[in-house]
Amino acid sequence: MYLKGRARKGPTFGELLLMHAVGRLALHTWIGNVQVSWVKAGPRGAVEALRAGVNDLGGTLMNESISRAAGAEWGQELAPERMEALIRSAGRIPRQRTTLYGTPPTARVERSFDAPPLAEPWNPHASEARLARPERLLRPALR
Repeated sequence: MYLKGRARKGPTFGELLLMHAVGRLALHTWIGNVQVSWVKAGPRGAVEALRAGVNDLGGTLMNESISRAAGAEWGQELAPERMEALIRSAGRIPRQRTTLYGTPPTARVERSFDAPPLAEPWNPHASEARLARPERLLRPALR
């Protein structure tokens, strides 16, 4: 929709921070964890969101492509070492978690560090992908 001029690119950074901060204030008795998408906010934006009430940066991801295909500039991979450094730079203490916010086994946490970086995927921005819809999807099937 954005590429066709029917929608704006997305929220401003100020709107992103406001949404997360208001979410923390309004929902704190019902929702204990507020997550920012570092893929959409970028590393510096994630740090600012941590300072505005967010307490979760989600996952490190590996070859993330959905947000990038939609126009996000970040999201290929964020190594645990880099994520922990970002969290510390916001004055917070990093902690890995399970999907349900439990504590993962120590061995799993240890394996996540010092992993070799992933190979760079071919993942162009949506405007550069030259995607085309197959002809068979443009017209109804004849039976």
